[in-house]
Amino acid sequence: MAVTPLDLTLDAARLTARLVDMPSESGTEKPLADALETALRALPHLTVDRYGNNVVARTNLGRPERVILAGHIDTVPIADNLPSRLDEDGVLWGCGTCDMKAGVAVQLRIAATVPAPNRDLTFVFYDNEEVTADLNGLGHVAEAHPEWLRGDFAVLLEPSAGQVEGGCQGTLRVLLRTTGERAHSARGWMGSNAIHTAAPILAKLAAYEPRRPVIDGLEYHEGMNAVRITGGVAGNVIPDECVVSVNFRYAPDRTAEEALAHVHEVFADCGVEEFVVDDHSGAALPGLSHPAAAAFIKAVGGTPRPKFGWTDVSRFSSLGVPAVNYGPGDPQYAHKRDERVDTAMILAGEERLRAWLTA
Repeated sequence: MAVTPLDLTLDAARLTARLVDMPSESGTEKPLADALETALRALPHLTVDRYGNNVVARTNLGRPERVILAGHIDTVPIADNLPSRLDEDGVLWGCGTCDMKAGVAVQLRIAATVPAPNRDLTFVFYDNEEVTADLNGLGHVAEAHPEWLRGDFAVLLEPSAGQVEGGCQGTLRVLLRTTGERAHSARGWMGSNAIHTAAPILAKLAAYEPRRPVIDGLEYHEGMNAVRITGGVAGNVIPDECVVSVNFRYAPDRTAEEALAHVHEVFADCGVEEFVVDDHSGAALPGLSHPAAAAFIKAVGGTPRPKFGWTDVSRFSSLGVPAVNYGPGDPQYAHKRDERVDTAMILAGEERLRAWLTA
């Protein structure tokens, strides 16, 4: 099948629209990965490697410092919001505009237009970020080819409204199972209702007081919430099983082990029959005191903010590479049906990165 060409001479805003109009829901990224690989291999100053649907391109100029610019190429499921649409106010609408094809477009423009940066550059484009951690392409690259991800500092171009966001919170999802005994609902006293048995779990969540620790001058805000409840088999049967899915978003001063221990402690007296870890990705400390991070913040301006969501700065942190989030797009529009990005923010992000890398 012929590869759809990408024109890297387009400005970052128009390139974003082009990327958005190439659908790449998680698990379907191959056509876009093919296009990225083809476009990057055409740039003589880059060495390009590929692993699955993950593409890594590097300069090799012998600079004393190497910076990684990374972004995922997948999106959440399309919600009748393609093709892209540019309105009269310069706002680009469509699935992936904000999260995070605007950031990917900026990566591509820097790759194409800064052949001799003041730092060596590694560009990482990876798949399956929007789904479970075991599918994450950056994790697969880190496991199979860790040498591709060596660097002194990383910028993840996740949407951050053009402001530096330090670190990220961890995310832990657990399944809490309660049990009962089936009976006919007309004779409910002959059974035990597992959904009712889950009431203490919900009470704990309703009363939970989240921490707001300050780390490197940034105030994080934890949260623990039920995100799904399943139980019951029929409208006339007392349910003998109920499962409450709980998501704990925790600050980066907790280790993954400490976060898990905390959740166990919270629900220790709630009659939980089974406790299953469904998904877990650790947090990352801000690392804003690192010289490379300080230099980046000075170059792009603004006041750093905490990252409340989880991003792959966590993976870079685990590899010993300090990282920040910095990209175009207001994160409040990520994953929404009316997802959008201000094209002026895309162009500004490109220019600030170019200025930092050519000063």
